Amino acid sequence: MAEPASVAWPPAPIRTERLVLREPEARDRAVFVELFASPEVGAYIGGPRPRDECERRLPETPDRRPGRFVIELDGAMIGTIELNRPDAEHRSRVRPDAGEAELGYLLLPEAWGHGYAAEACAAALGWFADALPGEPVVLCTQTANDRSMRLAAKLGFTEVQRFEEWGAEQWMGVWSPVTSARRHPAARPLPASRP
Repeated sequence: MAEPASVAWPPAPIRTERLVLREPEARDRAVFVELFASPEVGAYIGGPRPRDECERRLPETPDRRPGRFVIELDGAMIGTIELNRPDAEHRSRVRPDAGEAELGYLLLPEAWGHGYAAEACAAALGWFADALPGEPVVLCTQTANDRSMRLAAKLGFTEVQRFEEWGAEQWMGVWSPVTSARRHPAARPLPASRP
């Protein structure tokens, strides 16, 4: 199984109809702090982090690592998306040996409800499918997070299981380019244009 770290990184920015997915830059730091400290953003992921802690710990240039993209709209960062395989310490207790890449995303609350998460996730999944053909991706979310549950279905994730963790019911779904395109033709990743 290939690692996201084994692909050429960073890729050229990925352009969708409205968004650009690109590598993090120093100018994005303030938005990363806002994302991590936001009570709304943190509601289903263990709560917000203290702002002063984020300011102290976040490097001047946010971590650049394979599979991490900034989501940009009209030249401004509105969120982040990651596709990576968690290290052994952070793997799911439910499927610790499965080794799938995991999709994660955070958007500023003012960007919610416009379809940006679906557009960005579809583009990132398209990049992943091109970079690592045939590799599955998992997504975990709280079942109480209606928006994430709807997005998972729209993208073509199918339920693997539900489990209790962090004091709440969690949902895990899996996506693969082959089964997703067959079951959800409309959820195929958008073709990404590159400059």
